[in-house]
Amino acid sequence: MNGLVLFAHGARDPQWAAPFQRLAELATIQRPGWQVSVAYLELMTPSLAEAVAAQVEAGASHVTVAPLFLGPGGHLCRDFPVLMDKLRARYPSVGFDTLPALGESETLLAAIAAWLVASLPG
Repeated sequence: MNGLVLFAHGARDPQWAAPFQRLAELATIQRPGWQVSVAYLELMTPSLAEAVAAQVEAGASHVTVAPLFLGPGGHLCRDFPVLMDKLRARYPSVGFDTLPALGESETLLAAIAAWLVASLPG
């Protein structure tokens, strides 16, 4: 079984997580055989370690982690690799992949630009 963890920063306001939960729902619809969950770096739960543990306990043998950060700032450059190294050490029989920051996808940037331009007045 495969897992997908959508990894976001986290915030104090629980409403902040609504778009990420919706994204998880959409991914689940598009990949019905996959476990899809959302995890947070701080301020919210579950943590990345907790989300991966739940997926492994449910039978995931391969987990892809998608950091939902627009750019590769400090958290992705410093914190994220450490978290992933710990997960790989804790679960040596699980395959792990990571996706790049959202802003590194030309497809996503083009979609955002199209939405922005379509939203402009006039």
